[in-house]
Amino acid sequence: MCWTPKTGQVVKLKSQPVRTVFERVVMTKKRRPHSSAFKAKVALTAVRGLKTMSELASDFDVHPQMIAQWKKKLLSEAEEIFERPGSKSKQNKESNEAELYQQIGKLQMELEFLKKKSNLFD
Repeated sequence: MCWTPKTGQVVKLKSQPVRTVFERVVMTKKRRPHSSAFKAKVALTAVRGLKTMSELASDFDVHPQMIAQWKKKLLSEAEEIFERPGSKSKQNKESNEAELYQQIGKLQMELEFLKKKSNLFD
């Protein structure tokens, strides 16, 4: 029973069920894995610039921040798509060559040191 100030009458209150902590927590959506084809499609649409990020987000049912990340990744890695196949191997070859020359120098120094040490025992 409770007195209401508006009517000045005593009113019987309806009892509400007690909710547990888990029932009060709003469940969020689970993460959905997106295919690379879907990401590319969304990123290309964003690069075109015909719609805003919000419009794209509602069209593709994805958060605008995700679209921005995919767009940024597409723009940063786009030039790698058009590189010649031999250009990467050339860079790798140069780095491997430098590494091998370092190893050769180190082994030559070790060999000379060991030769000197072995002469002391003869």
